[in-house]
Amino acid sequence: MAEQTTLADLGKAMGLPTAQAPGATAPAKPKLDGKGRSYATGRRKNAISRVWVKRGGGKITVNGKPIETYFARPVLRMLVQQPLVTANRATQFDVECTVVGGGLSGQAGAVRHGISRALTYFEPELRAVLKKAGFLTRDSRAVERKKYGRAKARRSFQFSKR
Repeated sequence: MAEQTTLADLGKAMGLPTAQAPGATAPAKPKLDGKGRSYATGRRKNAISRVWVKRGGGKITVNGKPIETYFARPVLRMLVQQPLVTANRATQFDVECTVVGGGLSGQAGAVRHGISRALTYFEPELRAVLKKAGFLTRDSRAVERKKYGRAKARRSFQFSKR
């Protein structure tokens, strides 16, 4: 009669290290560069941002300018700072980013996406909080292209009977 074996038993017999309990994963290690920063790319509409996050006092610079100068509207500044505020890290990290393409609203969304991803690389335990708030999902909505024979993407030209 053959004895029933599991994959773990086979692994032990082959001398492989034993696996952890199902559902338990090893804590992720931070991904940092030589200067102690984490890097991520954020995207929204046609805007692309490159974001570096490092320990600091809460200073955010966009394309070499302070956030108050680059994003003059308070709504856009609030949008950019949402991931830091949600993770209770608003005064613990300095953010430096470059952003190209799109308009200011798309750029703010791209910076927010980039900050969220960079924070998860710096502190992997923040991933659950940021994911639940929806900051790690790339908003794929973009402007629909204009079609020929149409005034805009879907609008027809005005009909004239005579």
